[in-house]
Amino acid sequence: MATLKQRVTGDSQYPPMVHEIDVTADSRDAHDCGQRPVRMLEIDSQAEAIPAIFDHVEKILQSTSVDEIWALHCAKMGQYGFDRLIYAFTRFLHRLELTDLNDVLILSNMSRSYLDQYFGNRYHITGPMTRWAMANTGACSWRMIEEMARRGELSEEERRTVAFNRSMGVSAGYSISFGDIASRFRGAIALCAAPGLSQAEADATWQRHGREILMINQITHLRIINLPYVLENQSLTPRQREVLELIADGRSNSEIAAILGVIPATVEKHLRLAREALSADSTTQAVLKALFNNLIFRNEM
Repeated sequence: MATLKQRVTGDSQYPPMVHEIDVTADSRDAHDCGQRPVRMLEIDSQAEAIPAIFDHVEKILQSTSVDEIWALHCAKMGQYGFDRLIYAFTRFLHRLELTDLNDVLILSNMSRSYLDQYFGNRYHITGPMTRWAMANTGACSWRMIEEMARRGELSEEERRTVAFNRSMGVSAGYSISFGDIASRFRGAIALCAAPGLSQAEADATWQRHGREILMINQITHLRIINLPYVLENQSLTPRQREVLELIADGRSNSEIAAILGVIPATVEKHLRLAREALSADSTTQAVLKALFNNLIFRNEM
């Protein structure tokens, strides 16, 4: 399976995340979403956890497939009490409403029933935390939803999304929006607390371990987007990859035909099938998508 980006704007109703972590200031709430920095526990109290984090990061860095990394990440977040995750990343954002889910990498261990309704009813667009993630970088407690509801700041669409999530046992957790270098790139992850855990308990976990949770998610995100991944119904054959690589090298169809020992019509057939596989409107767009998804110029594993 598998969307989300826009830079922080000062006018957003969703407050931006402050990137600094204050380990010496007085105790503060963990759910302020950047209005105030989160106080972590003293470094010495977390010293015993450092080797385990290093071991996990090593596994992430040594993994060679998105599926392997995702399995490791789900297991690790489960140790913190966040046992259901939805990760989404796209390099083809125009506006969220216009982004084709075929151009989005979505990873999740949520139930199929939940995901079918979540994406089928476009709740991924109308959720308040999605809106926050589109306008901000960093982490935010889902307590913000309760606070916005209390102030009457949720739209009708947002209230419907919140009601659906609560009906499915998705009510406590954190969202992380990843900073990206291009305006059309966007990545985010929702960390849903295990059934039975309250938002207060999720916030307490974040106050103890938020810094390491955020770091692990950022490393996982960076590793995922630098590995080859095939979106749904967008796989390429070896010949299609070869032809796209030659196009990316600046070769013409006739030159490619001579290199491969085929006629130009055969080259065009491979390009047409590659465009169809990648849902691309042109060969240029097909090359771009293949490059962005690390599908060409790579060693076969």
